[in-house]
Amino acid sequence: MQITQLSRKNIQALTPYQSARRLGGKGDVWLNANEYPISPDFNLSARQFNRYPEAQPQAVIEGYARYAGLSPDNVLVTRGGDESIELIIRAFCELSDSVLYCPPTYGMYSVSAETCGITLKTVPLTADFQLDLAEIERQLDGVKVVFVCSPNNPTGGLIKRSDLLKLLQITAGRAIVVVDEAYIEFCPEATMTNELANYPHLAIVRTLSKAFALAGLRCGFTLANPELIGVLQKVIAPYPLPVPVSDIAAQALQPQGLAEMRQRVADVLKNRQWLIEQLQKCSQVERVFDSEANYLLVKFKDGQKVFQALWDQGIILRNQHTALGLANCVRITIGTPEENQRVVQAISELS
Repeated sequence: MQITQLSRKNIQALTPYQSARRLGGKGDVWLNANEYPISPDFNLSARQFNRYPEAQPQAVIEGYARYAGLSPDNVLVTRGGDESIELIIRAFCELSDSVLYCPPTYGMYSVSAETCGITLKTVPLTADFQLDLAEIERQLDGVKVVFVCSPNNPTGGLIKRSDLLKLLQITAGRAIVVVDEAYIEFCPEATMTNELANYPHLAIVRTLSKAFALAGLRCGFTLANPELIGVLQKVIAPYPLPVPVSDIAAQALQPQGLAEMRQRVADVLKNRQWLIEQLQKCSQVERVFDSEANYLLVKFKDGQKVFQALWDQGIILRNQHTALGLANCVRITIGTPEENQRVVQAISELS
């Protein structure tokens, strides 16, 4: 018997999430994973590695709570936002339950549900990339967790706050609503954290991977009411954060680290606007979608041709052609001014 045949049936049938690193590529311009193009500079201050770390490192919890304007008992630190997603499914879903999500959106919602053997329900976003609330309400029977990403990856736009509130109202007492705010630093006024007091079934996923420029650290957070945090505490690994990770995360959440993060955000917003204006001049471009994040979704006349041509030049973008409703679309992370210039030049030469 082959080893694969010994694995669970749902794992045998599972298509793994195609992360940027899994897809590979050989390039010197990496704009396919929504990372910040330059690493911050931190030095380890904790150098004792013989003891297990704190289950929930106090300095990180308190630092993030201050930053988010919440109490420490509203915060759970995880191995990236991806662990938050899986923890919520594991903690709240029986095998008979369902998870609902709204493509085109982040692919790990579906992969995590399938990994846990939980049925998926999909309610596609509308043509303008908003929630189809009427259809969500019709599909809610048996749904235990609803995932929404705002700003949405890969489309870049915000989900209307009024629709998120309506979603919370129709799911009250029935399901957990998870709002993924991985990119919220680029539009902080849109956060749902001020609604936690009103909706005990709301969970918010955050990360240090984007605006904090610490994707390699793998540090994320779940923000929720203490009861919901307590449920997740039952299933999280006993020592989720290595000592070096919590050390650097705590530094990033100090006033100096927060000031540097906000400067990075300002730089991204300036570079994003420049890139929008230049792409709109390219004859290959049909549409540059509005974005509130550190990337742009761009529809080309022939997106496959553009993606492959830039890939061959070492400019690695994210092909979205097979995503629901995104034919000929490519996602472009905002890079340095020099990287953005190379993208524009390469596309212009195709024209």
